[in-house]
Amino acid sequence: MMSVVPKTTMKAEKVEFFRYMLTQKINELLDEAGKTVSEMTSGVKENYPDPNDRASLESDRNFELRIRDRERKLIMKMQEAIKRMDDGVFGVCEVCGGPISEKRLMARPVTTLCIDCKMKQEKMEKLKGE
Repeated sequence: MMSVVPKTTMKAEKVEFFRYMLTQKINELLDEAGKTVSEMTSGVKENYPDPNDRASLESDRNFELRIRDRERKLIMKMQEAIKRMDDGVFGVCEVCGGPISEKRLMARPVTTLCIDCKMKQEKMEKLKGE
């Protein structure tokens, strides 16, 4: 980590564009989560005498819950990205302090690494994994 964190050089309009995009996505994911909760807690009790039908329902529910858990983690990353905007460091690589390209931020707005640092990180992870 660097001792002095450089501030973003991104124009305020661009930062606000990313803030809007992340906020919309968070709201979308929260809506989906709310629908899942209401479907799972609705008063309708399924009665499946066939064990295969019951197992299929449970499998579907477990899958749905795993998806929602991944989305919950993504929401946390999005909230952290918004905090970086508030702190003036959104779009700044946390390793080298250089700018993260807008193209990379469009593809992954929650990223904290520029493409070069991310590639180095992946190479190191690959070496450790072998």
